[in-house]
Amino acid sequence: MIADIAVVVLAFLLGSIPVGLIVAKLGYRTDIRKEGSGNIGAANAARTLGRTAGVLVLVLDALKGFIPTMVAQYIGGLPVALVAGFAAIVGHCYSPWLQMRGGKGVATELGVTFALAWQAALIFMGVWALAVLATGYASVGSLLATLSTVATLWFFLDARAALYAVCVFALIAWRHRENITRLVAGRENRLIGPGRSASNPGGLP
Repeated sequence: MIADIAVVVLAFLLGSIPVGLIVAKLGYRTDIRKEGSGNIGAANAARTLGRTAGVLVLVLDALKGFIPTMVAQYIGGLPVALVAGFAAIVGHCYSPWLQMRGGKGVATELGVTFALAWQAALIFMGVWALAVLATGYASVGSLLATLSTVATLWFFLDARAALYAVCVFALIAWRHRENITRLVAGRENRLIGPGRSASNPGGLP
């Protein structure tokens, strides 16, 4: 029990590390929160710092979910892995190092999904890519990809994993509430296609 609690706490702390901010400051001598959309995630890093920075932030944010989930699964099995994965995503979204602010959790959720069921993670990426290509909105891709894990984790794992996915989708939808408002109002900037903007806030965080 102590080991289970410890790995969940460590998952939150690892998830809370603002790697986008760190990469921007150490590698580019800038505060990413003052650039582009102000988001610390991979999309804003790619737009404002370049593709290499974007890929690096994406991989590191995903690892924040992947590593603790794998460790938790080894220590306590699937139930502990699900709690630890969720804790990592919450840490990313509400980092104590950023006054309980943070990213939107999508890249970290991708890492957790890879640790739980790599097949579900591949579907996640496919849904994201198809949705973005079809609509031009990365926020739509992020929401639909996250929603897809409710079905895929149920299929590849069990109902407990599906319940975890429902909780994660609710959190990520809440983090995207401003994007959803802009989508409804027709004011959301596109990631690709007409209306694409350098300050597009709808990217994969």
